[in-house]
Amino acid sequence: NTVGSDVLLYSYHRSFNGFAAKLTKDEAAKLRGKDGVVSVFLSQRKQLHISRSWDFMGFNRKVKRSVIESDIIVGMLDTGIWPESQSFNDTGFGPIPRKWRGTCQSSTNFTCNNKIIGARYYRANGDYSPYDYRSPRDSEGHGTHTSSTAAGGLVSKASLYGLAKGTARGGVPSARIAVYKICWYDGCYDEDILAAFDDAIADGVDIISLSVGSIFWSDYFDDTIAIGAFHSMKNGILTSNSAGNSGPSPSSITNFSPWSLSVAASTIDRKFV
Repeated sequence: NTVGSDVLLYSYHRSFNGFAAKLTKDEAAKLRGKDGVVSVFLSQRKQLHISRSWDFMGFNRKVKRSVIESDIIVGMLDTGIWPESQSFNDTGFGPIPRKWRGTCQSSTNFTCNNKIIGARYYRANGDYSPYDYRSPRDSEGHGTHTSSTAAGGLVSKASLYGLAKGTARGGVPSARIAVYKICWYDGCYDEDILAAFDDAIADGVDIISLSVGSIFWSDYFDDTIAIGAFHSMKNGILTSNSAGNSGPSPSSITNFSPWSLSVAASTIDRKFV
């Protein structure tokens, strides 16, 4: 939770133990030397990574699916979501699964439904752009894109300005979505990323997805995505993360912890000219 203090930013306690605070170098060094402290590291800013794809990969939409899939909850850590998108229409969805323990931080410009069942946003430094929504609503588009890719419903007659007409859909259209907005106009900060992991694990998501990372790889003890994914896996929750946003040069992958699933981009069987 966010703590009302100029020093303490977050106390992580729902799924793992830790905190984010404003410390001097000497204070951080003293803390690092105490028994029971696994790691102390400086918060860094991470960046975002980014219809036909599922068919191309062999995930046919006509495959018979279990009704249990409607109880799968995908936790999306990104820029938020645009709930009015047809990809997140909740027509045909039953009640929210009983296992769900999260919340919806609704506002005058944001509400959840039986498809988007939870939503939170994080901004420990309190620095908002005039173009940001102080809610889980997406002002950038990246989070809406990734959420629809993972679990968007079927949307017919989708196209890019009339090109590539078809049905847009996510990998598991019947899954529910829980949104954790960690990224803003200037990027995604480590203290917010860990807070989102802490909540998502405790809220009861079944899988966590994020397309966020650093420019360079970090030691696992200093990498908030690796740390969050580790605690997720300890609780039986797989974290699927983008491998990186660079390449194809050597050492351009930044998310590759052995307890998470790193996903890379590839080519597809069509192109726009």
